[in-house]
Amino acid sequence: PAILATSDDGYAYIQQDLGSKMLFDLVSQGRESGIYSSYETGLLCRAIEQLPALQFRGAEGLDWSVCYPQQAFDARMIDFDLNYFKYCFLKATGLEFNEVQLQDDFERLKADLLKDCGNTFMHRDFQARNIMMHDDQPWIIDFQGGRRGPIYYDVASFIWQARSRFPEELKQELIRTYLRALRSFQEVNEDEFRTRLRLFVLFRTLQVLGAYGFRGYFEKKPHFLASVPYALSNLRNLLQTPFTDYPYLNGLLTELTGMPQFNEIPQDKRLEVHIYSFAYKKGIPADTTGNGGGYVFDCRSVNNPGKYEHYRQFNGNDPEVIQFLEDDGEVLVFLGSVYKLVDAHVQRFIERKFTHLQVCFGCTGGQHRSVYCAEKLARHLADRFNVKVLVTHRELNTEKIL
Repeated sequence: PAILATSDDGYAYIQQDLGSKMLFDLVSQGRESGIYSSYETGLLCRAIEQLPALQFRGAEGLDWSVCYPQQAFDARMIDFDLNYFKYCFLKATGLEFNEVQLQDDFERLKADLLKDCGNTFMHRDFQARNIMMHDDQPWIIDFQGGRRGPIYYDVASFIWQARSRFPEELKQELIRTYLRALRSFQEVNEDEFRTRLRLFVLFRTLQVLGAYGFRGYFEKKPHFLASVPYALSNLRNLLQTPFTDYPYLNGLLTELTGMPQFNEIPQDKRLEVHIYSFAYKKGIPADTTGNGGGYVFDCRSVNNPGKYEHYRQFNGNDPEVIQFLEDDGEVLVFLGSVYKLVDAHVQRFIERKFTHLQVCFGCTGGQHRSVYCAEKLARHLADRFNVKVLVTHRELNTEKIL
């Protein structure tokens, strides 16, 4: 996005508004079905076609010292990400392994990754959620983690996004599109490029699994655990050609991808009702599915326990707040109306075999009334219908599935 104006002290600026159309949303049908239309394929190709310009022109005259938290893709970053995978995912699976032999292969992989890093800009998180479509053109955002690094990392991030389910034919088309654009900036040995890219796909997949493990196993966020089979499917396909330079790692990953809990991508076709609690001052939660619709209920008409000092340390899950709200009674009348609306909606969505409905409850701080209402509706729906209920308390940073 363009910077339109900057304050004299450099602490404030006005930037171009790129609207609200994410590439992620525009290719949602392909992502859900695994079959991408020509329109969706065209959008993806136009996005990756922009990547070489970001990598090469973005590096021109850039003071790398301003990159935070690291100036460059280096040995320390690789160590961080490989350890992230080992401690946050691999150990959490219960799979036994020899740490010394694994570390030996990690060291060899690190040395290979550090060859020919180049003087180009690495976005670090180049994926469909970070590309906006504005005036029918792709615009790249969220590059605050960027640094100097090899061109392969961002290509791997984009084409091997875990839940994108790109067919092999589409992956190859995206690689060819990238290479055509890359030739405007440097000579390309395609065989060498593909060999290097394969290493970075392996590395990026391990890094992603580490992130999923941390968010899922340790922070108990079910969305990330649900993404694990998709990442392991990528890894399983990658291992069809063994990584012979890293024999222990290759064998361990083969064993990992064969673990029963990771064998199949779940095909739960039930209606998913995603219920949020939130604070209005931080905005209404976005619907990332692209379906739109649903409900946003304003709980601020209900008597607020947060007005009283005693209740400020609690939230809507705590007995003290529950008793306050139910003794007062306003929330029960409020929820009675909510149940009538949402029950009818859920029943019709089940009949029409829809797969997603979003319901949001907002209040002042997203701590008391909205949390209580979200929990009550979640339990009501789970008891009444054969639906999957996902509850996210945004301001409490918690998530669960009923």
